[in-house]
Amino acid sequence: MRQIPLPLSTASDSPPRIVVGNANAHAVDALLEPGQWPFHTAILSGPARAGKSLLARWFVEAGHGDALDDADRMEEDAVFHAWNRAQESRRPLLIVSSHRRGEGEGRWQVALPDLRSRLGAALELEIDAPDEAMMADLIDVHAQMRGLVLDPAAIDYLVPRAERSHLGVERLVAAIDRLSLERKQPPTLAIWRDALEEVKGGDSKGT
Repeated sequence: MRQIPLPLSTASDSPPRIVVGNANAHAVDALLEPGQWPFHTAILSGPARAGKSLLARWFVEAGHGDALDDADRMEEDAVFHAWNRAQESRRPLLIVSSHRRGEGEGRWQVALPDLRSRLGAALELEIDAPDEAMMADLIDVHAQMRGLVLDPAAIDYLVPRAERSHLGVERLVAAIDRLSLERKQPPTLAIWRDALEEVKGGDSKGT
């Protein structure tokens, strides 16, 4: 399992970590080579809780360049000025968005023509859905960060039944942890099943 530790201050005993797998390896590799970006700019997009903000913080902390998080929620003039500063300073700029650029529902639709044309020339990076191997790593890391001890059999049971998303994994491990605390017992098959039912709306019963 490949991970990126984040040298960030945190109230938790377990600092945040980024699991690198099929969903984000291409993006991580690109972030390590910002000198190759066209116009010193890349746009990182992906689903909720996929680690976009953590990657941006790691990118800045590692000294690779600057970052704009939630750029699709910012004033377009501010994003445009940041792009111009990146060109003037030749310092890489990572632009983080919850949505890919483009037309259509759910896309980041940029209204400012000058900004739209400039972002169109940037390197586009997208975090995808995790495969089963990455799902297993994500469940393991989320459990470790909560101090939750999961039997290896739990991973084998949960991975094929869990929602194939970063957010789904986070919710599932949180549910297992909460149920284990409420019942004052280590996570067992009954807890794994109940947690799956809870986060999937009950459609995992009997599986």
